[in-house]
Amino acid sequence: MKRILFSLMAAMAFGAVVKAQNLQVHYDFGKERKMITTTLEMFKPDKYGSTFFFVDMDYSNDDIRGTENGISLGYWEIARSFKWKDTQKFEPRVEFNSGGAWFGPINNAWLVGGQYTFNNADFSRILTLQANAKHIKDGKINDDFSTENLMSFQLTAVWIVQLMEGKLSLMGFADFWREDTYFGDKKFRFLTEPQIWYNTCKNFSFGGEIEMSNNFVEDGFQVNPTLAVKWTF
Repeated sequence: MKRILFSLMAAMAFGAVVKAQNLQVHYDFGKERKMITTTLEMFKPDKYGSTFFFVDMDYSNDDIRGTENGISLGYWEIARSFKWKDTQKFEPRVEFNSGGAWFGPINNAWLVGGQYTFNNADFSRILTLQANAKHIKDGKINDDFSTENLMSFQLTAVWIVQLMEGKLSLMGFADFWREDTYFGDKKFRFLTEPQIWYNTCKNFSFGGEIEMSNNFVEDGFQVNPTLAVKWTF
């Protein structure tokens, strides 16, 4: 699930007057995946903060998943941060996540917390750290396999390093949170997606990412690389 690029981080943290929308197309080389994922992102700042959302769709022709030539996963996140002055580095935030996949629905989740951003003088290196309380609908599995809402947490880091006068971008995010499984086990989940982009111009980029996760969709550690192109509107 690809998200949070340089324009989002810089403007969110420092009030830059920019807007950014982009469409990414990834081909996933992961084991038993071999599929295309599209990601549509939008970021819009204003004098009270910023709004960000993205929508991911996986396109699979895997008959096992019952999605021959169709969409095997749809997922979206929308987040709002709040500020009261242009130089503000700490911002309260709220976020909503939801989706569905071949294996069933992805539980609705609300996150409430804050974020703090570190940067160098020219903003070519930026790190944003988030701490959130996370409310997952039907996310707690009881001993009798009934469900109830789960109060949990999520820690997130987002980074960007600009090289070669902005031609090369190294960026990504890492999430760590707790969630119950359908067998009643409590799992700590980890997901990170470092990306690399070569920006041929202000609109077109090519590159890819490596999705690394532990106890995310499947138990254990997984590595799934992609090749990708991006068009920024």
